[in-house]
Amino acid sequence: MTQPAAIGPVEMVVLSFPGTRIDPAVTAAFTEVVDRGYATVLDLIYLAKDDDGSITQVEIDEPLSETGLDGLTVDPLGLVSDEDLDVVRSSMELGTSAVVIVYEETWARRLAGEVRKAGGEVELHVQVPRDAVEAALSAT
Repeated sequence: MTQPAAIGPVEMVVLSFPGTRIDPAVTAAFTEVVDRGYATVLDLIYLAKDDDGSITQVEIDEPLSETGLDGLTVDPLGLVSDEDLDVVRSSMELGTSAVVIVYEETWARRLAGEVRKAGGEVELHVQVPRDAVEAALSAT
C-alpha cells in the first residue's frame, strides 16, 4: 500500500457577493493568504447570476479580468462537482456572484502528516459559526 501524499485538511467554501464583480480588497486578502502559504487553492470557480437570471460561470483556467479575481493562478484539480455547482446556482439571488473555492489548509500539512504517521485520524472537524464566536467574545 502506498502512503498518501502529505496534504493538510481540504475544505470547500462558497463566498457570495452582491453584484457581479468581486471587490479588489477581497482579491488582495485572498492572494495574501495564498502567498503567505497558509492555504493552497486546489480549485476555484466563479459564478454570477444576472438580473435576468442567466448564469455566467468562469473556471480558474479562464481569463478572470471581468470577475475581479485578476492575478489569481491555480492549477485546478477538478474537485468541484457539477452537483456542488447546481446547489450554489440554485441558491443564488439575482444580481449576485459567488466564488466556490476548494483549498488545502497548508499550515496544517506537517501536523496532518505526523498525526497519520502516529496512526491517528481526525475524529471530528467542526467549523464554529461566526455568530457563536462573536457571542462568546462579547460575553467575556
